[in-house]
Amino acid sequence: MTTSFDVAQRGPRMGLLGGTFDPIHLGHLAAAHAAQRALRLDRVRLVPAARPPHRPDSPRASEYHRLEMLRRAIAGTAGWEVSDLELRRDGPSYTYDTLAHLHREGLTPLQLFFITGTDAFAEIATWHRYPEVLDAAHFAVVTRPGFTLPALQARVPSLADRMIEPAELDAASAPRILLIESPTPDVSSTDIRERAARGESLTDLVPPEVAAYISQHHLYRRMAPSGI
Repeated sequence: MTTSFDVAQRGPRMGLLGGTFDPIHLGHLAAAHAAQRALRLDRVRLVPAARPPHRPDSPRASEYHRLEMLRRAIAGTAGWEVSDLELRRDGPSYTYDTLAHLHREGLTPLQLFFITGTDAFAEIATWHRYPEVLDAAHFAVVTRPGFTLPALQARVPSLADRMIEPAELDAASAPRILLIESPTPDVSSTDIRERAARGESLTDLVPPEVAAYISQHHLYRRMAPSGI
């Protein structure tokens, strides 16, 4: 007898990588690639936020530029795509709302894998609709420089029973927290913006196509004081 669980497990697996992407950088891409390899994801969708709830300031680059940088960063990568879902939605860009939208499109929680870093997931208790959000998708948590898996487990001990390794995924009958040990570059969008403001090279921080786009459009450059 075929159950709904069996069908869901055989369906396509979609990874979701959210964020401000101001700009997209090699750390973002490395985390998504690590999750795709470890979890055998069929598709990866990058979802830029319009109004990140955990950031008091607005993105420096416009929605148009952030989308274009994302498209250039993943051009030619089979199965990867960019979605403007959160940019088209009013209000803060909550992960729960994005996952609920995908449920309405027909994707089940067992087919969705929300990709995040250990540092971001450590603050999961502050996320909108916690703990319900953990039932809306698997969470693929990738190590970040300076934030190990044991450190994460110590920060959120109440979630220990949900945490599994990628090899245990096929036996999971409910959304789980998948712990992925993988090296990722120690890169931050804040540092990239500061370097761009000073006119410094962004080599080894962002894809070459993104570095060229930032230079071409003078993104993040400081404006000279009026009268000078």
